[in-house]
Amino acid sequence: MLVPVKWLNEYIDLSDIELAEYCDRMIMSGSNIEEAYKVMGGINGIVVGKAVKVEKHPDADKLHICQIDVGQDEPVQIVTGASNVHEGSIIPVVLHNGVLPDGRKIKKGKLRGVESNGMLCSPSELGVEDKVIPPAFREGIWILEDIGAKCGDEFAKAYEVEQDVVDFEITPNRPDCLCMLGMAREASAVFERPLKYPEIKIENEVDDVKNYIDVEIKRPDLCSRYVARVVKDIKIAPSPWWMQKRLMAGGVRPINNIVDITNYVMLEYGTPLHAFNIKTLEGGKIIVDVAKDGQKFITLDEAERKLDSECLLINDAVKGVALAGVMGGLNSEITDNTETILIEAACFDPDGTRKTSKKLGLRTEASSRFEKGVDANLCRTAADRVCQLIEMLGAGTVVKGAVDVYPEESKPIVTKVRTKRVNDILGINLSTGDMKEIFEKLEMKVAVDGDVMTVTPPTIRFDLLEEIDYVEEVARIYGYDNHPVTLPAGSDIAAKTADREIEDLIKEKLMGMGLNEIQTYSFVSPKGVDKILIDQNSYKRDFVTLINPLGEDTSVMRTTLIPNMLDVLERNYTRNIVKVEAFELGRIFLNAFKTEEGLPTEKKNICIGMYGGNCDFYQLKGVVNTLLNELGIKELTYTAEKNEKTFHPGRCAAVSKDDKVIGTFGEISSEVIDQYNLPARVYVAELNFEIIYDLCDMEILYKPIPKFPSIERDIALVVRDEVEAGKIAAMIKRVGGSLLEKVELFDVYKGKQVKDGFKSMAFSLRYRDANKTLTDEEIEKPHQEILKSLKEDFDASLREE
Repeated sequence: MLVPVKWLNEYIDLSDIELAEYCDRMIMSGSNIEEAYKVMGGINGIVVGKAVKVEKHPDADKLHICQIDVGQDEPVQIVTGASNVHEGSIIPVVLHNGVLPDGRKIKKGKLRGVESNGMLCSPSELGVEDKVIPPAFREGIWILEDIGAKCGDEFAKAYEVEQDVVDFEITPNRPDCLCMLGMAREASAVFERPLKYPEIKIENEVDDVKNYIDVEIKRPDLCSRYVARVVKDIKIAPSPWWMQKRLMAGGVRPINNIVDITNYVMLEYGTPLHAFNIKTLEGGKIIVDVAKDGQKFITLDEAERKLDSECLLINDAVKGVALAGVMGGLNSEITDNTETILIEAACFDPDGTRKTSKKLGLRTEASSRFEKGVDANLCRTAADRVCQLIEMLGAGTVVKGAVDVYPEESKPIVTKVRTKRVNDILGINLSTGDMKEIFEKLEMKVAVDGDVMTVTPPTIRFDLLEEIDYVEEVARIYGYDNHPVTLPAGSDIAAKTADREIEDLIKEKLMGMGLNEIQTYSFVSPKGVDKILIDQNSYKRDFVTLINPLGEDTSVMRTTLIPNMLDVLERNYTRNIVKVEAFELGRIFLNAFKTEEGLPTEKKNICIGMYGGNCDFYQLKGVVNTLLNELGIKELTYTAEKNEKTFHPGRCAAVSKDDKVIGTFGEISSEVIDQYNLPARVYVAELNFEIIYDLCDMEILYKPIPKFPSIERDIALVVRDEVEAGKIAAMIKRVGGSLLEKVELFDVYKGKQVKDGFKSMAFSLRYRDANKTLTDEEIEKPHQEILKSLKEDFDASLREE
């Protein structure tokens, strides 16, 4: 919100307050400031001039020779390329050796053989932002209004163009501050000075508005109030300089007197207004209703827009004439020939306005204000203020009365505020009277009953809903810099939660194994699961969809971390990174599994990804196995997984413990690799953090070093290809009994010595007795039992050398 300080002084006298002090005290009251600057600052040496003679250049069709009166004995001759200069024009002029705001120095010279002793200035050359330059002067010289300044007077002083502007950052919950009166109300409370509202009085009203227009609201849920006033005998002309100057400082481009007045009142009161050419309204009616599905409508920007039944439309008896709260229609715009206008001051539903604006891709100053909320109780005041200004500027004759349709009056939310509660929260010691005074400074009504205040806020304060909101009001108006500095009471010691400890340990272990941590967005594209070939009926396709996404690529919440990991690997590979080993510990969001409150389940997963170097399936398995063992999860079972289309069917496994599946890992399938710009071999694992957390056992028990030696036996078994090593190891442990201390697979071989359809798997078996030294004879019996069971259960035979 741009606040020109001179304009602000119209409502509250701060003329004796320095800009720095004003900014500091407003910040300490909770009003955040983006910046404070001077509009058209540094304009020196520019004078007011008047064109007394204008003629064409004899040798150039596009140049004109101007004789400019700048208060000297003789007019100064200046050659210009501007076509909008005429005799009598009042113009800002920079003379020989003068300097423009951007530092350019102007020298006299000749243009096509004709002497030129200066330059006529356009608004942009004087530092005016392009977005606020009046349309008539965007391509030419700035023709000034005659305000009685003398030729030769310094332009900046005569036209008072240099002024301070403060740019406030207004949070969405404070739409009351999106106007000059709102910021004046804040300053009044902070500086304890009286607030002066505009005195609205219309001197001459004629006829009766009911003879011109009738209003019907068919959707009061989308339009809570509609005020219509009529002004006839309209005279379209430029606005006076004082209004143009304020609008430009407030960031709004002057157009003409009628448009400028509606914009002026919007900046003043915060209520967007719109003016219709009443001659174009058929049937003398305004009907507020939703559009029909597929209905087409042309807005003021000459764009045809396709509407639906969620778009609120302002209609006459036959057609639509404006998009409610967003933009007017081309078929009802005001032109130079307009004689009578209808002024609309309405209150439209914030959610409805936001939907229409977003759906049509059309965001305007009006829509941005309606989206945050507009006070319905200000509609009539704003409409009357427009009529007053039109009468004051001689731009038309006001028709008596207003059509005001207000089905249900907006009422404030009354709240009880306890003095002790406020003091306890803020750590201060204000009396009930002190707090009552603060609330009354903010135009609230307060009834006191002992220690309890019953507070009624203005209806524009949508943010005051509960007692805690009033605590904030006391805190900020009391002044954040006035609050005592104290340490929090209590002896609580900050500590990490158990799951956070495990998270940090997982990250530490993975980084210790050489992996880099990555972090990706939870908002993803729904196409990600297509790229990794997730089944059509998988729960991973049941997304939590964002209502207001930035785009399709961030339109849903992720259900798996694998697409994010592959995106990161692809990004690194395309940048010639030859080897990457990375992991992410992040959240997934499962809409298919609801909580007791009916909300999507939010879980944490661990994703590991790698390519390049000598990495292979077994390296990834080693990372997974080491990580789980470090977390106290041992005696894992690895099972071949052939139903996951994301992975290669022969190089994928599920890891589990006690029938709880911890996750899946393996080599990414070639079909998925084709979806990404990746090397042929990429390995990924996705593990369930919550299961890991449940299984992890970080308790370390002392176990003495064995006193007696072990005996190790290696066996190389030939089995069919489909036999899994995990099942063989489990069977060996079961049959081996108490003497068998450890079983480990150390080799898998397929080659000339092994016939087709079979493979060789070599296991190392360690035997030990804690009470004595074993002999070969003592381990022979369990060892033979193992070989017998392997033959019976898996048709396994010892491999011959």
